[in-house]
Amino acid sequence: MQPSLLQGFPATARPAGPQLARHLPVARVLVESSLPHLDRLFDYGVPDTLDHAARPGVRVKVKFNGQDLSGFLMERVAASDAGHTLVPLAKVVSPVSVLTPAVRELVASVAARYAGTVSDVLRVAVPPRVAKLEKEFVAEGPDAPAAPEQAEQRDATQVQTGAAPANLPGAWAAYHNGQAFLHHLAGGGSPRAVLNPLQGYGPAGWPRLLAEAVAAAYASGRGAVVVVPDYRDLDRLEEALHGLLPEDAVARLAADDGPTPRYRNFLRLLAGTARVAIGTRSAAFAPVRDLGLVACWDDGDDLHIEQRAPYAHAREVLLLRAEQEDAACLLAGHPRSTEAQRLVEAGWARAVEAGRPDVRRTVPRIVNTADSFEQERDPLARIARLPGAAWRAAKEGLERGPVLVQVARAGYAPSLACEMCREPARCGSCQGPLAVAGASGTSAMPQCRWCSTPAPDWHCVHCGGRRLRKGATGVIRTAEELGRAFPGKTVVTSSGDQVKAVVGPGKALVVATVGAEPVADGGYAAALLLDGDSLLRRETLRAGEDTVRRWFNAAALVRPAADGGLVVVTAADTAAVGALLRWDPAGYAERELSLRMELQLPPAVRIASVTGPRAAVEHYTGAVAAELASGGIILRAAGPAPVVLSGPPSPGRSAEDVRTLLFFPYGQAPAVTRVLRVTRAAVAAKRSSEPFQLRLDGIDVL
Repeated sequence: MQPSLLQGFPATARPAGPQLARHLPVARVLVESSLPHLDRLFDYGVPDTLDHAARPGVRVKVKFNGQDLSGFLMERVAASDAGHTLVPLAKVVSPVSVLTPAVRELVASVAARYAGTVSDVLRVAVPPRVAKLEKEFVAEGPDAPAAPEQAEQRDATQVQTGAAPANLPGAWAAYHNGQAFLHHLAGGGSPRAVLNPLQGYGPAGWPRLLAEAVAAAYASGRGAVVVVPDYRDLDRLEEALHGLLPEDAVARLAADDGPTPRYRNFLRLLAGTARVAIGTRSAAFAPVRDLGLVACWDDGDDLHIEQRAPYAHAREVLLLRAEQEDAACLLAGHPRSTEAQRLVEAGWARAVEAGRPDVRRTVPRIVNTADSFEQERDPLARIARLPGAAWRAAKEGLERGPVLVQVARAGYAPSLACEMCREPARCGSCQGPLAVAGASGTSAMPQCRWCSTPAPDWHCVHCGGRRLRKGATGVIRTAEELGRAFPGKTVVTSSGDQVKAVVGPGKALVVATVGAEPVADGGYAAALLLDGDSLLRRETLRAGEDTVRRWFNAAALVRPAADGGLVVVTAADTAAVGALLRWDPAGYAERELSLRMELQLPPAVRIASVTGPRAAVEHYTGAVAAELASGGIILRAAGPAPVVLSGPPSPGRSAEDVRTLLFFPYGQAPAVTRVLRVTRAAVAAKRSSEPFQLRLDGIDVL
């Protein structure tokens, strides 16, 4: 244990402190600080007056370098090896132990895996305090056992719920290994599975499947944690769970709900009155007692990635938690991520997927406008944004119900280009892309998407041209064009800040950006997946995988082929399109992973990106490489290379920043991440270079 810092005076000059507690008088505190070199425990004395309140896991105030700082009391011990008189704790903020031992261990593991600080992870794991709720919580006696009648009622509910796995209504029975997974889970086991549901709506949709898995864990007397990407998925999952479990057994954790409801549910989980936690990415740290199941829906969605350091992915947090608490694990999604496929091929998890007869009965018919048959019928299909097959599908689908139209871009004309030379139009102030937000076409005033500066006198710096053309068509322009093509039909848009969760069964065109598709009652009659080539052409390693994920998520909202369900995709004939045509998410994930393994790219290996000023990046990566080389580990590095900005420059990021990528195998990951973490702390303590960003397993760096 590292000694605590002397708070401004030598020990001999300190005045006599308060009387310390007789039993375990030393508190080891983690100070809330994002500075890497302060990511350790500091020893403080426990005054006798705080002996009862100063329990492990409580929030405290301490004197640190002349300042009052917040922190968490991690443990109490009998003696300190600091070698000087300890500064006493200043205050116990609350007697509630908000940091349980299991979550404390998980937080430390996440910080180690991502080479971050424990304090940064705790900021996500423990929600902001609401003092009024804590007073009510303490007054109710959180540690008191449940009343006998409450225990009997809970046991009866568990027995009743436990009957569900034995008499499946057909949801899990349609999947190979599905019944075995539920029976193992209900019997108290810890199976691990990767599930690919077929439907995204209706009674057999994915919310019901996840709810039945949670009910099986609940029937065994254990708790569960389920993480979903956004509030729309959360609402659907909550509704499905309330149909199987008592309403007070489920606690919802989402920042969008506000601090008071979130903290109230956090305290319910802490007390054990709620046994099931559902929510967005931070819910992965929920303090669930007797954890039996962790589950993640659509783990390939980038909403699962925390936007603050150390940028942990909810899937990885849940995997660490499943290992530490010996809990079952379920990764579910219509497609299959390459990370989930790696777990299947390694034997860590078992695939749960439907057989081909069930697939043919359940999924819609898929048509690609780029195949030879469609090309003969419509020679212009390759260059038309709405080919004849897509137009016919929309027209016929509108006779039976709603039709979904998926587009790649939000807005009206989200990008503009010079009409003469086709070069992208850029802002003269910040070099951001120019766009038109309204419905007046390119005759409207173009403005920068980054800094919002108008460009009334724009001219092309390459050819001098002054006329603009649309480089891409957004959702608003698409809705406008479809409204003209189908007069008298209702057109609904879902994108940006106006995302709709559900739409009715009426005959309407629903135009949505990727990821913002509403769920239709009874499913969509047809779906048009436009702009496929633009999605596949993005300059990112995961362009194909991400496009397949968005296609499968949209197609799963369409009725079965037997009910007239039809999906038309407008993209070149590629492996991604082939996977959708065959409805083979596992095959595509297997192919992608094999290519990544051959090229030694993530997730076949792990990756660390170091971004910042060139001098700082070179100094840090050089120190890391030297330390690892002394231990016989040679990193594969790429860079430093200039960072291509894909968004507006932030205060900590400039156009002159460079990035170096470090690749290392999973077998060497513990040693490499330890060196990355220690070296970063040493550099920060010496202040020998400018700040830089260290990020592990970032999906947007390649």
